[in-house]
Amino acid sequence: MFDIVLGLAVAAGLLGYLVAVLLRPQKF
Repeated sequence: MFDIVLGLAVAAGLLGYLVAVLLRPQKF
């Protein structure tokens, strides 16, 4: 059960990072 929650948290973090990079490519 904890592994599923951890996986969802990691997936959400990666998605948020990708969105940030796509929205603000000049920062990176």
